Amino acid sequence: MDETLKTVSPLPPTDPHGHDASQEVRCAVRFPLSLPVVISTENSEHSALTRNVSASGVLFEMSGPIKVGEEIKFSLRMPGTVLGTSHDILVHCQGRVVRCSESQSQTQVAATIDEYRFVEQ
Repeated sequence: MDETLKTVSPLPPTDPHGHDASQEVRCAVRFPLSLPVVISTENSEHSALTRNVSASGVLFEMSGPIKVGEEIKFSLRMPGTVLGTSHDILVHCQGRVVRCSESQSQTQVAATIDEYRFVEQ
């Protein structure tokens, strides 16, 4: 008799509405910060304002969309009070746009932060 060991993967957790809850798992604390920023893409620059920031992503509010999947670069001057330092810290970031939604007056652009570097001042 040939017995084969089978591995059973658990189903992803779901919320009460049956949606895949694993999509909403956050692995970094989000800070509700409103910071001015210039976002650079391969072909253009966009002025924006952050709405929230974490170590792994950021939500921007801006006047127009950026294509999902587009690679972006931006710098943030993180307040020392948030980081627990005596002074603000400049952080250069690279990432990519993962979501873009437009309302009547503004566009919200969500992006991952794939790499970041603290700049000494």
